[in-house]
Amino acid sequence: MRIEEERKIVTLMIKLYYKKYPNPTEEADLLAYVNLRLDKCPFGNRKTFCSNCKVHCYKKDMQAKIKRVMRYAGPRMLLYHPLVAIKHLKESRKEKRQNGQKQVA
Repeated sequence: MRIEEERKIVTLMIKLYYKKYPNPTEEADLLAYVNLRLDKCPFGNRKTFCSNCKVHCYKKDMQAKIKRVMRYAGPRMLLYHPLVAIKHLKESRKEKRQNGQKQVA
């Protein structure tokens, strides 16, 4: 369940980013890579959001691409997919509190 939620969110973010900056090949490669990493996640449905995870399983170049996508799409999710964004924010903050991580305002 958790992996499917994260897959949905990251797919929406990637689509939003590449709508603004079209690059069909890079978009397809990034989507395929993200799905592969989610399929191989060692935590399964017990996983946290990738941003809260202690294990970073992305290669450096892909990590840079997904960070770029998330920096662009994250704030815009509130406009384009407000319910998904609010739910994600609430769950992410709850996870951080449970894990004792420092919160960013």
